[in-house]
Amino acid sequence: MNVTVLWNKFLALMKEELNSVSYEAWFQETELYELKEGKASIIVPMSIHKKHLKENYNDLIIDSLNKITGTNFEIEFLLKQEIEEKRNELQIDQTREDASKVGVPHYDYSKTNLNPNYTFDSFIVGNSNKFAHAAALSVAESPGKMYNPLFIYGNSGLGKTHLMHAIGNFIHENSNKKILYVTSDQFIQDFIGINKKDDNGTNFNYVEFFKNKYRNVDVLIIDDIQFLGGATQTQQEFFHTFNTLYSDSKQIIISSDRSPDDLKLLEDRLRTRFCWGLTVDIYPPDFELRIAILKKKIIAGAFEKEIPEDVIEYIASNMGSDVRQLEGAITRLVAYSTIMGGATITVDLAIEALKDYINKGISDRNDIHRIQKVVSEYFQITVEDIRSKKRSSNIAFPRQIAMYLCRNLTNESFPKIGTEFGGKDHSTVMHSVEKIEKEIINNKELDHIIEKLKKDIKI
Repeated sequence: MNVTVLWNKFLALMKEELNSVSYEAWFQETELYELKEGKASIIVPMSIHKKHLKENYNDLIIDSLNKITGTNFEIEFLLKQEIEEKRNELQIDQTREDASKVGVPHYDYSKTNLNPNYTFDSFIVGNSNKFAHAAALSVAESPGKMYNPLFIYGNSGLGKTHLMHAIGNFIHENSNKKILYVTSDQFIQDFIGINKKDDNGTNFNYVEFFKNKYRNVDVLIIDDIQFLGGATQTQQEFFHTFNTLYSDSKQIIISSDRSPDDLKLLEDRLRTRFCWGLTVDIYPPDFELRIAILKKKIIAGAFEKEIPEDVIEYIASNMGSDVRQLEGAITRLVAYSTIMGGATITVDLAIEALKDYINKGISDRNDIHRIQKVVSEYFQITVEDIRSKKRSSNIAFPRQIAMYLCRNLTNESFPKIGTEFGGKDHSTVMHSVEKIEKEIINNKELDHIIEKLKKDIKI
């Protein structure tokens, strides 16, 4: 049987066996490389897939392949680069472990403090958060076993809190484990409460309440751990809470706006423990992911008015990386259209509606925007032209020069530059830079123009 046909049948079986979130995260991007000498070689997209599939789905894969082929195969998971480098020579040691048995939820959901709207289904996955999403789902499927603790960090508004709630919601739906989500501020307030006196003049009741709340759980999710900085006694209590849960193989999930190494106000022993499991960072969403987030918001909002593609691209290009701001821009735009008597939503209307919403002074602070402005003025075109998809020579050539200058005068990556030019692919930026580099060698006039622009830009 052709391996492609066989694998399509296998994937169809997986869709029936698993929920959509697990299927899409762990199987959708897999391929069957070959069946040879009793071994099935499966291509996976990331290293985390190798570990998770091996430890949690190995038996299911073997059984499913047996149903299709009537043969038992030994399974190996390979990355594409491993196949290119070793060509079937890499043997992966197999560790078989039954997946956690699904229980019947009975723990009071209200006590978890979870937001039911934050799930894996509602989380938009892109290149910037793909690894964090996979790690989070891996922990959700095997809490206390895979990565403990899981430490997620990144700037505000990138989806850390969403992922943490998604883990908690997934575990609650598929087990009977006790889950608690709190912010570090809530942890501090509860710890301060230990010093209260009851009617008998003691604090025993409050101490018992605190320990029962934080140590008698299966999953502790604590958000914004950086705010424990400076609270010395609270850090000591969290240290003991961490140790108790960890020694009992209870899952700990932590988030911060910076990596453990950068949490200088936290004790060394805490920062060391945060690195015991898996540390993952979430990057700002690229242009394609911002587009997807906006479209998801539009679908969920069920707005009466249609929002054109060019308007969505304008917002994605100008609103920055905060997911909440992106979603808020759509709401503001629709509201503005309604206030203006039901005006048709266009790019011009979006510019007017969001002029005070988009970060003020961003053009002055952003070197790429400054380069675009100087180049546009020199060639007597608009910044909108240079960021557009127009391909006429009077616009395309200045755009290539601007991309070249962005690459040479800033520390920005090709993907970042492409995003700032209306969502161009990084390969387009690379081509533009290489083209200008070659032309400068034999074109003295162009070299003169480049030098003049550099002086005008003054980065």
